[in-house]
Amino acid sequence: MQIQGTLDVLLNNKKTAVWSISPHATVYEAIQTMADHNVGSVLVMRDGALLGVLTERDYTRKVILRGRQSRQTLVEEIMTTPVVTAPINASVDDVMRVMSEKRIRHVPVVEDGVIVGVVSLGDLIKWVIAAQDSTISQLESYITGSYA
Repeated sequence: MQIQGTLDVLLNNKKTAVWSISPHATVYEAIQTMADHNVGSVLVMRDGALLGVLTERDYTRKVILRGRQSRQTLVEEIMTTPVVTAPINASVDDVMRVMSEKRIRHVPVVEDGVIVGVVSLGDLIKWVIAAQDSTISQLESYITGSYA
């Protein structure tokens, strides 16, 4: 099944705040930022340049499971790099495929070299569900004869 839509349309229907942190911040500060904004990742940036992504998965696998201390570990020590990004005109279907293949849950969206948002796997799943609901509604209208 081909999923219709592009990231620009998806981003127009969600909050596009981009949360970032310095590579020299502590992992504790990054986790606090994620908690404060109820997100599962933060971009790691310096002077407007994207250096990496830090996710809850990075924290659990690279800090907790290795017995490290989040207040002493720097973000740059555990961030995921290189970062997989997507252009704003990428299709939802293509981005879902890439996320599945790379086993990632967050993708920064770029337009003309500038980060304009971040999409999560949850965002894409919500998009797919909404698209399926719309298709079902249209088919029901067609079947019942109320399709205009």
